[in-house]
Amino acid sequence: MKPFDFSCVRYIALIAGLFLMTSLFTPTAYSETYIGGQFGMALPSMGGGLKKIETTSQFLAGTTHSDLELASSAMVGGKIGHYFSGARWFGLEAEFFATSPQIDQQVHTFANPAVSCTPSCSGTLQGAHFRVATLAPLNVMFRYPNARLQPYIGFGPGLFFARISGESTGTPGSTASTSNNGVLGFNGKVGAEYYFTKHVTAFLEGKYNVARFNFKENSDLYPFPYGFKTTYSMFLMSFGLAIHF
Repeated sequence: MKPFDFSCVRYIALIAGLFLMTSLFTPTAYSETYIGGQFGMALPSMGGGLKKIETTSQFLAGTTHSDLELASSAMVGGKIGHYFSGARWFGLEAEFFATSPQIDQQVHTFANPAVSCTPSCSGTLQGAHFRVATLAPLNVMFRYPNARLQPYIGFGPGLFFARISGESTGTPGSTASTSNNGVLGFNGKVGAEYYFTKHVTAFLEGKYNVARFNFKENSDLYPFPYGFKTTYSMFLMSFGLAIHF
């Protein structure tokens, strides 16, 4: 089984270095750099799961599919950011997190002009492993800085790395289909951070992610041997601790 490609981690190290350099050359009065870890849950029932599925394989061209339900899943990641001295309410943040909202076993419907089903064909779709890693390299952050409890919002582009894997046809183990390297999408968040001290905080936030994946055809991959495009729509809740300096 081919390991999941987490090569994007090197970009996190680069972004972390850039943020630290920024903090070194920014006046220290009222400015702050922070780094933190985050944990939480991906909640596809609130985000939508996999939507707007289009088959790209030639022999199934023109096939439309019902949305696919995903299971709730734990998420884990980290973040690093900086708020500026000249405008304490404004900052920049980079974050990375990963989750595995598996594709549930479910009744799946589809329609194709060449197949005579009225009004559509349906069948039980076996579940599959689905993993997504998200790198948001530049969240624009806005906060209320004048209290211990500071609400905030943030948004920016995201790079999404996805992989589907399932039992191979006729062989033990699994095979996988990976979306194009780094699909550009949207990462948005709203939350609040509480300052226990000047340097230690806890935060709670909700995130919304959306991206368009394009999975390549893989004849050995069950239950998804065909290539297809789909919109990934996910809501996540996360909490964590951060160190400010």
